[in-house]
This record gives sequence, structure tokens and C-alpha cells, in this order.
Amino acid sequence: MVTAALNERQAQERLLHQVTTQIRQSLELPELLKTAVDRIREFLDVDRLLVGQFSSTEGELHGKITYESCRHQDIPSVLGLWDQCWQWSALPASSYQRLSRGETIVVSNIEQFYKEVPCLRDFAARWQIRAWLIVPIIVQDKLWGVLIAHQCDRPRQWQPQEIEFLNHLSQHLSIAIYQAQLYSELQQQKATLEQRVNERTQALREALSAMEAAHRIKNDFLATMSHELRTPLTCVIGVSATLLRWPLGPLTAKQREYLEIIHESGTHLLELINSILDLSQAELGRSHLHRSTFSIRQLCTDCIEVVKPQAHRHQVNLHHQLMIPPSRDRFWGDYRRIQQILINLLSNAIKFTPAMGEVILRAWWKEDELIFQVQDNGIGIPAHLQPLLFQKFQQLDSSFGRAYPGAGLGLALTKQWVDLHHGWIEVDSTEGKGSTFTVGLPAIPTEPPKVKLDVPPLATTDVLVEPAGRIVLVSEDEPTATLICSILTTAGYQVIWLVDGEVERLLALTPIAVLFAEPFSYGDVQELVDQLRQRCPPEQLKIFILGSEGNYQGVDRYIPLPIHPESFLQQVTMGLTSLAISVQ
Repeated sequence: MVTAALNERQAQERLLHQVTTQIRQSLELPELLKTAVDRIREFLDVDRLLVGQFSSTEGELHGKITYESCRHQDIPSVLGLWDQCWQWSALPASSYQRLSRGETIVVSNIEQFYKEVPCLRDFAARWQIRAWLIVPIIVQDKLWGVLIAHQCDRPRQWQPQEIEFLNHLSQHLSIAIYQAQLYSELQQQKATLEQRVNERTQALREALSAMEAAHRIKNDFLATMSHELRTPLTCVIGVSATLLRWPLGPLTAKQREYLEIIHESGTHLLELINSILDLSQAELGRSHLHRSTFSIRQLCTDCIEVVKPQAHRHQVNLHHQLMIPPSRDRFWGDYRRIQQILINLLSNAIKFTPAMGEVILRAWWKEDELIFQVQDNGIGIPAHLQPLLFQKFQQLDSSFGRAYPGAGLGLALTKQWVDLHHGWIEVDSTEGKGSTFTVGLPAIPTEPPKVKLDVPPLATTDVLVEPAGRIVLVSEDEPTATLICSILTTAGYQVIWLVDGEVERLLALTPIAVLFAEPFSYGDVQELVDQLRQRCPPEQLKIFILGSEGNYQGVDRYIPLPIHPESFLQQVTMGLTSLAISVQ
């Protein structure tokens, strides 16, 4: 008997361990309870094992059987039943309270125990119940439900170890149910959070899409307006510069002063428009580099020459220190963009340096990286304002804005162009002592062009060399065409103006250069260029685009609008000089 008891005890402990392990491994309540009732019924060798779950609505107690395991099919199922059959109201009032306190209800013989309660005897007879064992399942100090064992074929004397075993399982089930509830709540919260995140993400995407659309519309508008403003500025700047250089008659001092004011104001407005256009193109992702090989020393010299008048007006000493050996005096990059980077930095340094101050431009190689540095001993930049330097439309301070004019675009564009070259820019500044801007541009190995001429800009006293042949201008804009014809004719060139680009007519005039001027409403420029190139190689005919840079194939040079007479003549002369060399 002792051996049999020990074996039974060991079997009970093994089952308890197996069931509790499986309970702990599962967070899904249906799977957990279904597994528990099957294993427990088999071990206790009872006819029916049930899990009943309580619920309370407006103070009234309800419940139903949620899980069931029967020995065989002849035993009727009570799954889903409770209120209409259990008749809890007929039980002694203390039964629910006993269960709530964690006590177990043990009935070995239903007929004798409930002989004074006919409805329960009838209920037990209907569902073939001769004895039952009811163990409470208490979750977080609240009666969640009950674990019920039924003996259907005979009364049964429930053993203490059976009652203890069922109570142990009830406690483990309580813990598992609580974990499952927490897991279910967590899943619901997770689903709710995911839904909110998805809704918020969708709302942010829609807002971002609307913002990007508005941003594109704004940039397209700025680009269109900037382009349209260049046409009248062509006449304002070009005509005033032409009159200053080649006056049609004697100019009084006051007339020359007025012309200089018109020219300077137009030039300043053009710089602002070009900055806005460049910035809008960069933000739209339409900025492209037009790389070529050029002299670093010549680049620095050109930049110094451009800002020298500004330094003279501000009485600032301007110097350059070029540590560039002759063997490394070539760089592959966008000459115009890099030139504008240095001009912006030099112009800013001059603007914020007091009279008799000093601005220095340096250039040197650091391994495979070209370094430019602009240093001044001006007013300096406070540390808390330095993060704003490369943001567009930012002035350091309102007081600076009044004392130092500017739209706040120069450094923003500088940063954009440095980034396009995959370079970097940094600033070291001390308030009251000066600033140092350093730019690093990585060297990109490439094959240099076969012919490269570094022609210095023409001064106002330079004499233009007239090449043989004629130039054909194709333009529908009369003011621009008139100005171009006036400049080229005054400089000694023979110019023929056409309003359309019919190829046969162009070739019949035997020009050495053709200028296509914006707007291109007279035809497909690329098609015209292709037809000309099929008939005339670059050694015989130069093709210039007068307007913004594009991706046209076969074009020799882009000449920007509006027209500056000296710069325009320089561009034409450089193109035709290379033609003259090729002919020779």
C-alpha cells in the first residue's frame, strides 16, 4: 500500500509538473485551458471535467461552462450552459462567498447532500451527475471561475490528495490566466498603438506630400519668375554698360553717374535673381556640375580680380597665398560653381571687415584634397549664431542686417555647391577677431581635354582681335538681339540676325559661329544643333547658347543672361580663339 501510494504521489507530481510547465509556456488562454482540462480529467479518472467562468452585469452574477472534457460520448455535454441549469440562486448564499474565499466545495453524493433542494437533484439527474468537486480559480483576489470534476456513474468519495492536487492546479491556472490577460491587453494595446502609428504615419505622409508639392510649386514659380526677370535686366545692364563703354556722344558727369547707378543696381538685382534661381534649382534636384579642367592659380587670380573693386571701396587689403606647385595646378570640377564659392566667401569677408582690415585667400593641396581658405580680421561671428550660417535667408542679426545688406543666400548656395562637389566647408570664428572659412574639395581623376586655354578676363582697355568671318544670331527677342548686334558690331564683328533657325539659311551665310538665344520658341534647339554638327564639325563652326546652361549635345559654350558687354565679348572671343587655333 505504501508503494502504491508513493507511485500515485509521484505520478501526481509528474502530471502537475507537466501541466504547470505547459501552462507557463502558453500565453493563449483557450489553448492553455483546453490542454489543462484534458490532462486533469485523465489523471483524476473522472467522467467529466469542466471550467466555468463567472461574469457580473449590473450586480447580477452570471456564468457559463467554457471548457469541457468527457470520458466518452455517452456522457451529455454541458458546454455553454450555466444560468438555466446550475441554479446558483438555489444554493446556500454562503457557497459563492466560500468560493470567493478560496474554499473548495466537496460533494460525494448529490442525492443525499441536496435532498432538501429538489431542483438541484433534478438537474443532477438530467446531466448524470452523482458527485462533484468544485475548486475556485481566483485571479488577483477576485473569483474568476471554477474548476469542476464530475463523477457520473456512481457516488465518489473524494480523496484528500485529489482535492489537494486540484487546488494546486487551480493556483497555477490562476497565474496563467492572469498572464494571459496581461498578454491579451498588451496585444490590444499593441494593435491600437500600431493603428495609431499607421494613422499618424499616413497623416504625416499626406502632409509631407502636400508640403513637397507646395515646395515644388514655389520653386517652379521662383525659377519661372527669375527667368522672366532676366529678359528686361538684359537691356538694363547691357545697354547701360554699352553706353558707359561706347557712348553715342559726350556724357556729362551727372549722366555717367546715373548710368553707373543704373548698371550697379541692375547688377545687384541680377545677383539676387541668380541666387534665388540657383537655390530653387538645387532644392528641386536640378543642379548639375559642368566639369572641366582648369588652372587653380588662374581661378584664384580671377576671383581676386572680381572682388578687388569691392575691397577698394571698403578700404580692405586683399591678398592671396597660393601654395600650389606647377605640377599640380590643374583641377577637374565646375569652374563657375567653384569660382562662385570663392567669390561668395571673399565678398562676405570684405563686407564684414572694417577699413584697413585684411582678407587673405589661400589654396593648397592636402594629399588628394584641394583646400581653399578665406581668412579675415573682421567683426567675427558669435558662437551661438554660427549654426545659422549656411541656412538660406538667414542674417546673423537684425542689427547686422541693417548695417550689412544681403538676402542671406550666399553661404546657403556656397554650401549647396560644395556638397555637389562632395566636399566640406567649416568655419572657425571668434567674435571681434575675425573668421576663417575652409573648403575641401576631393580630387576626381579624369582625362583632361585635348585643348584647354586659360584666357584671362578682358579689361576695359583690352583690344579685341577681330576674327575672319561672320556671326549669326538666332533670336525672337528684339531688345536682346538689338543689344547683341550693337555690342558685336561695335567690337568689330559682322553680325547677321535671324528670327528662325532654318539650317540651310544658316549654312548659306557661312558663319564661323551661331548664337541661339533664349527663349527657344523658334524650334527644337537640340535638333538644330544636331543638323549643324552633321554638316560642320567644331573645327569649322562654333555653336553658342545664350541663356541658362542645359544638357544640349554638341554646344561649345553657354553664355549666361543677362548680358554684361565685357563678359559677353570675352566668352565669344574665347570660343572663337580656339576656332582660330584649330584653323591654323
